[in-house]
Amino acid sequence: MKHVNIPVFIPHLGCPNNCVFCNQKTISGVNCFDSSSVDQIISAALSTIIRPNTEVEIAFFGGSFTGIEPALMTKLLDIATSYIEKGAVQSIRLSTRPDYINHDILTTLKRYPVRHIELGIQSLDDDVLKASERGHTTEQSRKACYLIKEAGFSLTGQMMLGLPCSNLVKELKTAETLALWGVDTARIYPTVVFKDTPLAEQMKMGTYIPLTTDEAIKRSASVLGVFDHYHIPVIRIGLCSQDELFDPESVLSHNYHSALGELAQSALYNQKIEALIKANPSLRFKERLTIYCPRGHVSKVVGHRKSNLLKLKAKYACKEVKIVEKNTLFGYNILID
Repeated sequence: MKHVNIPVFIPHLGCPNNCVFCNQKTISGVNCFDSSSVDQIISAALSTIIRPNTEVEIAFFGGSFTGIEPALMTKLLDIATSYIEKGAVQSIRLSTRPDYINHDILTTLKRYPVRHIELGIQSLDDDVLKASERGHTTEQSRKACYLIKEAGFSLTGQMMLGLPCSNLVKELKTAETLALWGVDTARIYPTVVFKDTPLAEQMKMGTYIPLTTDEAIKRSASVLGVFDHYHIPVIRIGLCSQDELFDPESVLSHNYHSALGELAQSALYNQKIEALIKANPSLRFKERLTIYCPRGHVSKVVGHRKSNLLKLKAKYACKEVKIVEKNTLFGYNILID
């Protein structure tokens, strides 16, 4: 069944502080929020959705939903619920912060058809959280994850790469810990430097060096590999495409790539291919190789502009590489014959 989110952006509402990387107006493309427009947003989105075999979800993104004024939060939940009662929508999704999750908040949410809670954890290293001015700790993230799972909600863990004081080792540990804490799905966001943020000032002063596009791809691939090891789907890599993200006056780090997710997936497949060849040295001397992959993943195994195949042919003796889908393979698992 196809899944479709109807995003309702509530930029920076409910958020208690300004993280060094945050400019929600640029990220969401929304400059202000008018609750009276929510009905129109949902109705307009529903008119474009092909309904058969489609699960539709209203998703409150952008701010910290459980931190906004209670009256506004329940008003938005009431509006969303009315569409579920009509049968037009199946559930509600929302994003929030670890420090805005507690028993009372979750009790309120359980009165509504909220199914998915996305938690902006970003990192599970307290030095990184402090340098990023997140305003919460690793322990608060752990407790929030536990409470959400205990209450029966589906949990998505959002994490960022390339934050101040971070490195690949810390990011791999964050991903593994999230997996062990029981997240159902994950999102991976390499840090993008937007104008009018503290991080932009740090970059200008030379105290923060952003990831290059190549670094963002490789680190995303490595973190994706951790979640894949624990059979946790990654539902997004990189920010969604918005016109503002392509404006050089808005994005200062020049590392945003609209296809970053697919490039990271291809990079993970390249890592998998290299690992299998290293484990089976005889494959280095085969002129013809067949790589089996999950259904729908052929283009990702081939790589952007056939990059994975070209690397394989240049590095080893193979002259011909065939990619074949195999129904028994899932995630990012491959076989080489």
